[in-house]
Amino acid sequence: MKNGSTSALLNEFAAECEPIESGESLRRLVDERTGAHYCECHIKGSKLIRHGTTDVPLDPEEPEYRANREIEEDDVAFQEMKDDARQKRSFSNIVAEWTKEQDADHPLKIIGGQHRFGAIKEALEQGVDVLHGIKVYFALDMQQRYDVQLISNTNIDISGDWIDRVQESYKGPELREWCQSVGLLPAGVDFTSSFQRGGRISVRFARTFIINYFDGTAVKFDKFALTETTPSLSPSGGRDKRWDELKAERHDIWTDASLVTAAREFVALGRAQREAFSGKRGVKSDFPDKAMNIAVMAAWAFVAGMLRNNAPKLKHHFDLRLARGKDPLNAGALAKGQHKSDPDNYRGLGYRTDAKERGRLVELFYLQADNGEGITPSAIDLAIQEYHIKLLRVEAEKTREKAQAKKKQ
Repeated sequence: MKNGSTSALLNEFAAECEPIESGESLRRLVDERTGAHYCECHIKGSKLIRHGTTDVPLDPEEPEYRANREIEEDDVAFQEMKDDARQKRSFSNIVAEWTKEQDADHPLKIIGGQHRFGAIKEALEQGVDVLHGIKVYFALDMQQRYDVQLISNTNIDISGDWIDRVQESYKGPELREWCQSVGLLPAGVDFTSSFQRGGRISVRFARTFIINYFDGTAVKFDKFALTETTPSLSPSGGRDKRWDELKAERHDIWTDASLVTAAREFVALGRAQREAFSGKRGVKSDFPDKAMNIAVMAAWAFVAGMLRNNAPKLKHHFDLRLARGKDPLNAGALAKGQHKSDPDNYRGLGYRTDAKERGRLVELFYLQADNGEGITPSAIDLAIQEYHIKLLRVEAEKTREKAQAKKKQ
């Protein structure tokens, strides 16, 4: 069935795009890794632009979410590429799928090479029409399409956020739809392909929030002082084993009411933090988006999970966003927080994302939830001290447990 359908599609492509290869020189090939069928040939820029489009979905059933990375209009390399195209550069390694299932007027769906496509289009508008090398796939199934999209956009400069977005979309729309429902993403908007301050969140950001919330639920209150409570960060650009495990463990992850509430409260905290600086001059660029620092977010989510069944303290935690007279996170005071062991270039809490930073922030949010007095300079200093004391306690407890284990032997 597939051999017949791909041959028919190849002939259809050849008839409409008129590659210079013909007859036996235009061969249908097979990627032995995935079984995907394709051909490699050369077509005129006019045919490429006439039949091509970079408006390609990750999943044909969800056409509003895109496969391609955003065009970097101001990138120097792109400007040089457009100049080369005007000077009749013949490009190669453009990757596409031939399908009329969506947008039948543009069956050549450009999966890899959107910048080259843009350069060719601009040159064509100035009368430049030369041959370009193209690899065209036919009758891809979902797994093959995902594989082609990934390998066609993978290079040393690609953003890990983009890879995460493609991987998560392949697994399903659940994470994206959940983020839209709680306000972490606007309705109908996808995750960013390259995280920037003040922009859309990344897949990594969303995974980190959920993972740390549930990790926090495992902490026992009476053992807090002796428990390692450093939040984790979801890796980017590769497999997140903890994320896969969590989804396998918790089939209610998308319907957990407490998690939904925590996420919406965090969105409200971020909004309150930004609004506290609205219209003010001379504000440090990172202060309004301090809640979106991934270390701050991870620690906040961890403590929210830890307080899941403690209504009074959880209310204090959520009510942090109601701070009056200053921004909820007191970014200026955070910037002054420091331990004697910190290097001279340490800029205070809320800038870095390392384990020490995340651990200190957990102590701060937990302390604030305990007394509900907000984030103050004294609370910041105490939280930093508590973090370093905890490190010693945890290490001592491990030593004690090892000694007891040896006695039992």
